[in-house]
Amino acid sequence: MTKIKVKWFYLLSGLFILLNSLLIVKEHYWGIFIPVLIIVGLMYIFWLDKLLLFIVFLTPLAINFADKEMGIGISIPSEPLLVGVLLLFFLKTIFNGNFDKKILTHPVSWTVYLSLFWILITSITSELPLVSFKFLLARLWFVVPFYFLGIALFKNAKNIPLFNWLYVTALVIVIIYTTYQHSIYSFAEEQGHWVMKPFYNDHTAYGGILAFFVPVFLGYTFNFNRSRTYRLYAGIFAAVLLVALFLSYSRAAWVSIAAIVVIALLIVFRIKLRWILTITTVLIAAFFMFQHEILYVLEKNKQDSSENFVEHIQSIYNISSDASNLERINRWQSAFRMFHERPVFGWGPGTYQFVYAPFQRSQERTIISTNAGDLGNAHSEYIGPLSEQGIPGLMIILVMMSTILYTGIKVFRQARDNQIKLFSLLAVLSLCTYFVHGLLNNFLDTDKASVPFWGFFAMIVAMDIYHKETVNISASEDKEDLAEHTDRMDD
Repeated sequence: MTKIKVKWFYLLSGLFILLNSLLIVKEHYWGIFIPVLIIVGLMYIFWLDKLLLFIVFLTPLAINFADKEMGIGISIPSEPLLVGVLLLFFLKTIFNGNFDKKILTHPVSWTVYLSLFWILITSITSELPLVSFKFLLARLWFVVPFYFLGIALFKNAKNIPLFNWLYVTALVIVIIYTTYQHSIYSFAEEQGHWVMKPFYNDHTAYGGILAFFVPVFLGYTFNFNRSRTYRLYAGIFAAVLLVALFLSYSRAAWVSIAAIVVIALLIVFRIKLRWILTITTVLIAAFFMFQHEILYVLEKNKQDSSENFVEHIQSIYNISSDASNLERINRWQSAFRMFHERPVFGWGPGTYQFVYAPFQRSQERTIISTNAGDLGNAHSEYIGPLSEQGIPGLMIILVMMSTILYTGIKVFRQARDNQIKLFSLLAVLSLCTYFVHGLLNNFLDTDKASVPFWGFFAMIVAMDIYHKETVNISASEDKEDLAEHTDRMDD
């Protein structure tokens, strides 16, 4: 039997070498990818867990290809692979229908269903239905692989840190490339906005993902349950992320890191919710009581973006001359006007950039304003959905956020294993960086942000379902991987 396998190996290898040689002679070089395609095909059949982790590694390195005339954009190779996972999931569900009911009935899952349902409804009522249904399809190929299948993936707790190490290892490659490109321009602030291309569209998306993983690797650095070597590598990665974050000149990302320091203190020291709500109410009331004085101070700030760290921080609240801040306000004002015109169903998911132009006011436009919708959308994960999906869309997002944070904090407080306590806390803090960053930007229509975002949702739910009661996770981890889990769907 072994001799037969060896003969087949040599036969197939010889055929591949012959075929590839003929293709190279004819100047066709795509033949070299045939083994990769075969391996990926086998992953779909036998090792779906490894395929998901492979996609995680590829995501930071993926490059977006867009055809503006056809309105098509896709990130290669991550999104085509995700489409394949989505189709496989639907086929297995249709023919077998066996999937862990704990996943399907978890409270976070219900909020995800509600979000997808409302996107479907508002796609039907959309101003541009084709755009909205494309938005819905893209959301599905992020949510299904990395939330629903992701929970099954994280049934093996070892896959939680593996997910993070794979993503950030690839991200470090991007950081090295970006830093080298940036060094050519002496780390100038202006060039720092685009040197991460083609891997990230601009410095805000790049900075947002850097900030997302900073708490994770800082936490791993001080995880004294792991070896000194492990903590050393985690510390190196954390330092690389922090340096890259500083060089990104992304003010929103800097703010998100500052915010999670406060959030971490609130969680760790178990500050009562009523005190948090009381302080928040007082701050909101103070803003409205002294809004004229506050606006006067803000309008006096003339500090624009700068290479100087302190000056760049000061430019965050410059609403009088900083073009980036003023354009963001212009986009928000346009979104609110869109909302007032269609408060319930909105204009349709993904349509903001195509319909917002008439809602701009001449006195609010800036030197970087455009009518073409080619410079981003509403710059907010909250105001954008408000204009595109109405008030129900925004409320669903807030409920989903509240549910995942409540679940994550519950796991942190109830988990019996210190590793799970740490993983849940870090997942909550990482998501909080994005929730804060989402006040000023929105990137969930991209694979770069959606893969870790929905992946961390899945981590928290998996820990709540499978690992919260485990006493010693390193000794009693469930060895069943995702491939074995999905095989149950065939029974």
